[in-house]
Amino acid sequence: MTALTVVLAVLAALPFTVFGLAKVTGRLGMLERAAHLGFTEAAYRRIGVLEIFGAAGLLVGLAFPVIRSAAAGCLLVLAVSGAALHLRSGDGSKGAAPALVAAMLVVLYGVVGANT
Repeated sequence: MTALTVVLAVLAALPFTVFGLAKVTGRLGMLERAAHLGFTEAAYRRIGVLEIFGAAGLLVGLAFPVIRSAAAGCLLVLAVSGAALHLRSGDGSKGAAPALVAAMLVVLYGVVGANT
């Protein structure tokens, strides 16, 4: 494992942790966003829990490569799905940008991590 892998793990986990916690706690206008995207409050909170667990999986994956791959794959699906939902709901690229940036960080982490 290299220092770059650790840095990318933290950078990739950060947005999922921040937005996951915001969803779970209902901060940053997340409950309004849930309704805008067509989710119930409970469903949106569950997505937040998945994001938090996925971020933890990225960090635990530093020690266990199988977990790293599984967590990266799941978070990639979450991020791409989130971007697609924001685009579909008319939020445009501005609404989808955080999810796309998070997806790119996960891909970088997966590529660098697979080669270490």
